[in-house]
Amino acid sequence: MPPLTPEPSLPAPSSPSPTRSRRRALVAWAAAVALALLLIAVAGQWAARREANFQADSIRRAMEVHVLGLRDAAGKYGYLPFTAGMHPDVLAVLAHPQDPAARQRANHHIEEVNRLAGSDALYLTDPQGLTLAASNWATPQSFVGESYANRPYFLDARAGRRGLFYGVGQTTGEPGLFMSAPVRAEGGGEVLGVVTVKVSLRQLHDAWAFVRDPILLTDARGIVFLSSVPGWMYQATRALSPADLAGIEHDQQYGARTRFAPLPWRVEHIEGAPGYLVRTTVGGKARRFLAVDEPLPDLGWTLTVMADHAEVTRARERTWMLGLLGAGVLLLGALYWRLRERRFAEQRDARRDLELRVRERTHELDQAHAFRKAMEDSLLVGMRARDLQGRIIYVNPAFCEMTGYGADELLGRLPPYPYWHPDDVTQHWFHYEAMMSGQPARSGFESRLRHRDGHEVITMVYTARLIDADGRHSGWMSSVVDITEQKRAELRQRQNDEQLQHAQRLASLGEMASTLAHELNQPLMALSNFANAAKAFAAQGNQPLLASSLDETVAQAKRSAEIVRRIRGFVRQRTAGTEDCAVAALVTNALALLQGEMRQRQVRAEVRIPPALPPVRGDRVLLEQVLLNLLSNSLQAMQQGTPPERRVVEVEAELREGRVHIRIADHGPGIDAALAEQVFAPFFTTKAGGLGLGLNICRTIVEAHRGRLSFADRPGGGTVFTLELEASP
Repeated sequence: MPPLTPEPSLPAPSSPSPTRSRRRALVAWAAAVALALLLIAVAGQWAARREANFQADSIRRAMEVHVLGLRDAAGKYGYLPFTAGMHPDVLAVLAHPQDPAARQRANHHIEEVNRLAGSDALYLTDPQGLTLAASNWATPQSFVGESYANRPYFLDARAGRRGLFYGVGQTTGEPGLFMSAPVRAEGGGEVLGVVTVKVSLRQLHDAWAFVRDPILLTDARGIVFLSSVPGWMYQATRALSPADLAGIEHDQQYGARTRFAPLPWRVEHIEGAPGYLVRTTVGGKARRFLAVDEPLPDLGWTLTVMADHAEVTRARERTWMLGLLGAGVLLLGALYWRLRERRFAEQRDARRDLELRVRERTHELDQAHAFRKAMEDSLLVGMRARDLQGRIIYVNPAFCEMTGYGADELLGRLPPYPYWHPDDVTQHWFHYEAMMSGQPARSGFESRLRHRDGHEVITMVYTARLIDADGRHSGWMSSVVDITEQKRAELRQRQNDEQLQHAQRLASLGEMASTLAHELNQPLMALSNFANAAKAFAAQGNQPLLASSLDETVAQAKRSAEIVRRIRGFVRQRTAGTEDCAVAALVTNALALLQGEMRQRQVRAEVRIPPALPPVRGDRVLLEQVLLNLLSNSLQAMQQGTPPERRVVEVEAELREGRVHIRIADHGPGIDAALAEQVFAPFFTTKAGGLGLGLNICRTIVEAHRGRLSFADRPGGGTVFTLELEASP
């Protein structure tokens, strides 16, 4: 047998080297990590864009509310200039502008219309822009006699168009919205004048002070004239041309302001974004806002509403964190399956670590759910969610407490709901059908509910679309606010107001009765004294003195009738003052009526009145009554505690800056400083049996004469009353 020879061995198949395998694994891991990071980055951008769109939707919803408020403020009084210009008194003063009676009737009519409408001011100008009548004609800042020919609203109305203009008032310096309308001749002919109403937007501006994010309103030139950020007022969104500055200065739109600094903004426009980004500083902190503009072409304004852009950044960061957390979980899972066979013990430890992380994360999610549940349970506002079929799918405890029904009794219910008030079923169906048709009341509506125990609950309901996580409309979410106590408080306030008005009318009636009695007291006492004197002279047979006493009696009777007539005219608010009155004659007549009292009280008078002193324009009887009351008070003040040789009442008069100053000084004890603020108050008196109306009546008469009555301590003791009146031209 031949010897056996070994067969040649075949080469073993080559296996990839460990270095190459590790390299491939590293490349695969790197690609997976890169892909995961790319997906996380894309998801973050998507979340940021979604949050930005959500913010833009929120801004638009808020903007709709603010636009409605602005249009309501602008349109609420738009009818007033046209209707006021149709009144006969307005047409009469335009036809006879120099007639004082026509002007006065127009002033009273415009004042009453302005009061009933609740606007700031209402005034009438002639075709040259001169104000003929105004609602504030009787105030120090009266528009009467002022020219507004340079104002755009006047020029528009004079051209036959309605005028609309926001600016600072030339006379008052207060900003407001001016709306004007032409006053045409009968039959719609030529323009005879212009009626303008001024409306303040301060209430709207004050409401903006409570919003979280900035809101501002700019005019056609880009100047901010209303803003929730005070530092942005009267700054411009763009550079103003010389023509713009010249127009602002000519129109005096913003008073003395002729320079408008640019807003401290840095604007960034992002492609595809619903608005633009604004970087600025608010309250000393750097902020970034998403801003959306809403032009208001009918008003010539632009409304800008902002939202904090930090929410967009936080949404992106939250998405990145969740993505990284998910990628980490996947990475751990992959490592787990790869090392399972080789390192079972290590895999068991890794599994325990992973389970621990999952438990911690689950615990965090449970805590977040519990926190959200506690927050919902703590709300005082009722929350109710319904699906697209109107079925209740969620209620919070506040809503259950408001209606008296538990969540298990309401969930799944379709209308009519058990808490609907039986007297308002038709209204409930109306609001329900409006919601189901996609047109819920944007500004909310008032709804009356019936609690389970039978008592009524008044609520305000605000409804918005319910959007699910996929962005689909899945139902409706309503916020229900209990305003029952508010309604009761309003009712109590109205009742209190009515009672207060009734009490005021009774007080006014009593005050007028006391006023008439107080005014007639002195002439009636004079009548009695002269009648007694006449009786004595008749017994003596002294015919000259008897005739003189009777003449004085007749004069005092006429004076009493004149006082009654003047008081009635004063009550009717007629203009006091129809003659030139010499000051010396007024003082002489008042002292003549007090001669008997001065002799009885041992008081003498020192009168120092320059002969060249001009007269004053006014009602002679009422002015004499003022002097009589002041002199009588001075006599009574020196009755006790003042020696007879010091019982002197001093009367001086002088002309100062076009006004006549009449001073009446006594040597009495003076007025206690603690009582100084109450001296002119009605029914305040320090005299036994006094009514406390004398000084109050005196001041009322003097102010009706466009004068001023004041008092001060006299050096050396006593009191000085100063009466200021306008000198006759």
